[in-house]
Amino acid sequence: MVDSIPIELVWLAHGKGLPLPHQQTAGAAGLDLSAALAADEVVEIAPGGIAMIPTGLMIAIPLGYEAQIRPRSGLAAKHGITVLNSPGTVDADYRGEVKVLLINHGAAPFAVRRGERIAQMVVAPVSRVVFEEVEALDETERGEGGHGSTGR
Repeated sequence: MVDSIPIELVWLAHGKGLPLPHQQTAGAAGLDLSAALAADEVVEIAPGGIAMIPTGLMIAIPLGYEAQIRPRSGLAAKHGITVLNSPGTVDADYRGEVKVLLINHGAAPFAVRRGERIAQMVVAPVSRVVFEEVEALDETERGEGGHGSTGR
């Protein structure tokens, strides 16, 4: 059994009536986020275009965690729709509306309508980092080998 992480959520007026973000299956890592557009509103994303889509919710992530906003694999595979700043991060101290920046890498325009599942949110622990300045780093087998240095 996996422990639950309680997250406070406030619906904004344009998000009321949408489903709570939730995992679609018992083994799913991501919670689906829906578009909080007006009932008659359609946001069309042209090929190569981007759009900021509201979710209609504000959340309070517990200290020591972040919420990562990631693409939905089905939208990416079928339509070329992905999250532009993937993964986007919702920090523990952010209290504004969660919005999703989508980009259309597909060949056809993509229409976003109210209630469409547009992204997924994964809540993950965050490490506290303190840098320690040193004169040199330890040697490793890889060394300074960068992009592509370990083969294809």
